[in-house]
Amino acid sequence: MSTTVSGGRAEPASPAPRVYSELPGQVSRLGVALQDLADSLDRRLLESEHLGRITTHINQGLLLDEILDKVFESFQGIIPYDRIGFSLIGEDHETVVARWARSNLEVVKLGSGFRAPLAGSSLQQILDTGEPRVINDLEAYLAGKPGSTSTRLIVAEGLRSSLTCPLVVNGEPVGFMFFSSALPHQYRAEHVSIFQSIADQLSVIVEKGRLASELDAQRQEVEEQNEGLRRLDAVKNRFLGMVAHDLRNPIASIQMSAELLADPGARLDETERSEFLSDINRQARYMVELIDDLLDVTKIESGRLDLHWEAIDLGAFLDETVRRHANLATRKGTRVALTSQGNGLVQADRKRLRQVLDNLISNAVKYSPAGSSVTVSHRLEQGSWIVDVTDEGPGLTDTDRQTLFEYFATLSAKPTGGENSTGLGMAITRRAVEAHGGEIGVDSQPGNGSRFWFTIPATAPSTG
Repeated sequence: MSTTVSGGRAEPASPAPRVYSELPGQVSRLGVALQDLADSLDRRLLESEHLGRITTHINQGLLLDEILDKVFESFQGIIPYDRIGFSLIGEDHETVVARWARSNLEVVKLGSGFRAPLAGSSLQQILDTGEPRVINDLEAYLAGKPGSTSTRLIVAEGLRSSLTCPLVVNGEPVGFMFFSSALPHQYRAEHVSIFQSIADQLSVIVEKGRLASELDAQRQEVEEQNEGLRRLDAVKNRFLGMVAHDLRNPIASIQMSAELLADPGARLDETERSEFLSDINRQARYMVELIDDLLDVTKIESGRLDLHWEAIDLGAFLDETVRRHANLATRKGTRVALTSQGNGLVQADRKRLRQVLDNLISNAVKYSPAGSSVTVSHRLEQGSWIVDVTDEGPGLTDTDRQTLFEYFATLSAKPTGGENSTGLGMAITRRAVEAHGGEIGVDSQPGNGSRFWFTIPATAPSTG
């Protein structure tokens, strides 16, 4: 048996032409037998080398997809194919799930995630017999079984013949390997024999790779959970620091005002008493707002932001909200108006939707100068309502826009009326919008005001 060297590795040379016609009959038959034996030994050597290399990769800790890629790159000299697919038998032993596929052709239509019932299928017959199955004319097979979705998909990929092989580990079926060719009549009994000779070893290799992939996925999940816990711990520490700082000042102010009001010797006139009472009320409202925000953040970060869905007339809801804020804004000399552009229903949590609008409108009023306007508008586009809140305030810098929707965000601009801010409202607003399946954003330039917008899916066509 001769070999050639390719890429630094000895490869079995192509078999020499069989020319024995001039020899006596028995010698000729002996020569053919010896040649077949040599070919078989060459093939077995090639199989052994390929499996040996894949086993080495296993020992190097390769995962399932990497192992299957190695099979695809290495097995061309053993079994003909243009595509290899791999499917797993589900834990319920009732379904087959496509796990991996790779092809030399342009498209893969039967990709990862495709699943089909096992009972009564041709794959169940393969498991029952333990024998690989050859289909050398997939188009004819599909014509006879037009309901076979998997066959229809691989035919659409351009494949015309297939070899389906069961993978069994310790007597338990774990999945299937599918070798497919773009040419018809590519698979013969010898290919079935070849696979059967390597089936046990290949099955163990693939199963080890699958287990390694599952362990790696679990490791990544644990790492993500740990990272989430570290992030929550950091948020918690910032909360504690903020609470200690932001509650201390209003409590001290309330305490001082209360002591003065309670002191009979303070000799306060009605104007002074009214100012102290207003300050107590203002500071108390801020503390309630801060505590509510902290409770909301706790619900969000722990995954407990439950929404109570109901159908809401968005136009009427916006009108009521704008009227309420318009009354409050007049004290600051700011005008809040609604530009109506139709009515429609949305499925939303009324409390959370009000919270979103309250945060956006009050934030616009907070940073707008006296005499300016805040405009609320809404329009229907591509199945979603877009709600805009536009102000004539100082606008946002690039840094402001990058951090605006994060916890504890502080803006370069200051509230025009000396209002307090927890730095949590916009972050909560973003998460509430996302929980409704929408998006939120801002368009702004320094000195040119801001347009805050969010979307919410529409559940009924516009009637306006």
